[in-house]
Amino acid sequence: MPQVPTSSVPFGLRSLVGGLVTAILLAGFFGPAAIVKAEPEPTKEIDPAAGPAQPGDTGRMEPVIILDIAAINSGDTAWMLASTALVLMMTGPGLALFYAGLVRRKNVLSSLMQSFICMAAMSVLWALLGYSLAFSTGNPYVGGFDFVMLRGVGAAPCEYAATIPHTLWMAFQMMFAIITPALICGASAERMKFSAMLIFSSTWLLLVYCPLAHMVWGKGGLFNAFLGGTIPALDFAGGTVVHISSGVSALVAALMLGKRQGYGIKPMTPHSVVLSVIGASLLWVGWFGFNGGSALAANGLAAHALITTHFAAAAAALGWVAAECMRGGKPTVLGVVSGAVVGLVVVTPAAGFTTPIYAMLMGLIGGVVCFWSATSLKHICGYDDSLDAFGVHGVGGVIGSVLTGVFAVSSVNPAAAQALTGSETGAIGLLWGNSAQLVNQIKATALTVVFAAVATYVILKIIDRLIGLRVSREEEFRGLDLSQHGEAGYNFDEL
Repeated sequence: MPQVPTSSVPFGLRSLVGGLVTAILLAGFFGPAAIVKAEPEPTKEIDPAAGPAQPGDTGRMEPVIILDIAAINSGDTAWMLASTALVLMMTGPGLALFYAGLVRRKNVLSSLMQSFICMAAMSVLWALLGYSLAFSTGNPYVGGFDFVMLRGVGAAPCEYAATIPHTLWMAFQMMFAIITPALICGASAERMKFSAMLIFSSTWLLLVYCPLAHMVWGKGGLFNAFLGGTIPALDFAGGTVVHISSGVSALVAALMLGKRQGYGIKPMTPHSVVLSVIGASLLWVGWFGFNGGSALAANGLAAHALITTHFAAAAAALGWVAAECMRGGKPTVLGVVSGAVVGLVVVTPAAGFTTPIYAMLMGLIGGVVCFWSATSLKHICGYDDSLDAFGVHGVGGVIGSVLTGVFAVSSVNPAAAQALTGSETGAIGLLWGNSAQLVNQIKATALTVVFAAVATYVILKIIDRLIGLRVSREEEFRGLDLSQHGEAGYNFDEL
């Protein structure tokens, strides 16, 4: 019987492409009709010096207000343009090189590809649907469809960022959406199919990241301390949205995929610590845009967030190295760069709410605890978190989110105090007597952990049933560079 020819394109990749084409066609069909029927966007004059909007009634969602284009500030816009570029640099080349150096030589291209494909695929999904789910009017858990295909996203500012174009605010948030799924790839490195990784990352963005972004930063979101959240938690730049969600999801992925062949039996040392140092250095620099840009203006708060970011990274690097030495080892280069990344993670939710000295303390705590989680805890529990995505981002994100409720200071951010207590001088941290805020931080952290873990498990289980998650033993032995991409990272033929 003659064999029926089959496509050489992986099923998962064909499914993703087909889904994207369908979404584009549907949006193209319904989009124009929606635009015709749409009511004119409301406008109002604003005072650029005014603080964030105060908490409102989450039971009745008002439309996202589009402000007067005359309110755009050129200095704020320039700073946010630079910050947007810095955050994109964190994924490629920052995270790409950091992760690529940590894998074995036969998997270096596959690691680079994972970060780079996220820059492409997540950008398209963000424009088609993701931005709308995260930031348009909806309910406390997810946004609606007002901004599908970027409808209504124009040159005028919106209430999320009153002095920069709406398009720039959208682009800045897109860079966060790009790097977060890429972080998860660190736990599944060297053994996950490329097609499965791409489908998972795309689905996870829409079903996990976008709802969390809405809960924390969207108008009326469950955790939004400034725009009507019922559990007002502080997250300046993504401790819950980015780091806890990706770190917990990474742990679930590592457990479901199982260990790499030979894990715990033969050494699996990084093939190029040099690449990882370069990548970590770029992450450190890019994080100034990640945290400093979250002030959304070229002002004192942006400068403050930049300083707290730097000091936390420095203290965490020293903390990790000190823990290495106290354990009887040597101060390693990989240890010091890992510690710096931990400090950046830990301070992210607190960068615009705490002081430089407290930021250093948070970084120091994070450096020591995350060293333990990436070494002893992983050994005790027996999971194979290939590049310590959970040990750094999951554990570090939890530490930072909780400690924000301890070390937040009203004098640093009076707008936060006003939103939470009704007074610009009200206490917002546990050290000043506000235990309620610490409780809110713990609630937001716990709910994020549960939501990310359950959703990730369901998504991975479905993908595993459809196309499988893991490459074959032979493909893993050959390396993902050759088995998944047909290329080699280094060509030694002439030798």
